[in-house]
Amino acid sequence: MKKFLLLLIPIFLSAKVHYAKVEPFDRATIKASVGGIVTDANLSLEGKRVSSECVVQIDDALDQANLKNSQKSLELMKQMQEINNQMLEGLKESVAIKRDFYQKVKSLSSSSQAQIDNANMAYIAAKNQMLGIKEKISTLAKQTLDMQYKIAMLKKSISNKHIAPKGRYIYKIMVHTGEFAAPGMPLVIADDLSRAKLTLYLDRDELKGIENKKIFIDGNETTYKIDKIWKEADTRFISAYRAQIILPPKYPFSSLLKVEIK
Repeated sequence: MKKFLLLLIPIFLSAKVHYAKVEPFDRATIKASVGGIVTDANLSLEGKRVSSECVVQIDDALDQANLKNSQKSLELMKQMQEINNQMLEGLKESVAIKRDFYQKVKSLSSSSQAQIDNANMAYIAAKNQMLGIKEKISTLAKQTLDMQYKIAMLKKSISNKHIAPKGRYIYKIMVHTGEFAAPGMPLVIADDLSRAKLTLYLDRDELKGIENKKIFIDGNETTYKIDKIWKEADTRFISAYRAQIILPPKYPFSSLLKVEIK
């Protein structure tokens, strides 16, 4: 009986010991959202943390030229709107004068029908001219909105072709200068090393009262807590539940840590 108990004790303790690799808090695969020729792939940045450096540049020459012309067109549209607004103010005065003149001529008993008709036609012509300017202003306003949208889209396209994952560690650059990057093609794998994480697979018994348990790393008690627990059993380790611990970046990435929860 004693031998049987001695065999069971190590098995029970080992169930509370896990080994997990220190991984980046987040790993992102940046893909091409627009297609184009890769004009620069700065392979020297692999294995480095970037601040504002461009890692991959996709050809944006046509976008830049289009943006410049579109911005000039937008300025011209605004100038035309201003001119037409000034014309509209003058036409409003002209319409008011011709309307008053028509009303005056119409009310005079000495006015001939021809005079009344001429005054009325002049009033109608002025009013139609004013309405034409109003329509032109509305058309320019719509064209201005369309041009602003076009400029925004061009800026977004240019931005999407300039891959500079600020503050990220460049794990791998997956394209070379001169290649064609199709939409959806992976360009860069970039890591967030501001924090680290451990992934554990816990059995059901370990989950009981886990919020009150201590986490030991390499035999040392810590103040870390389980950050996240998946509610469904893992698809690979079908009798275990995936759990995650967030760590400060003081542990060497890719190192193997012994984790105990008790």
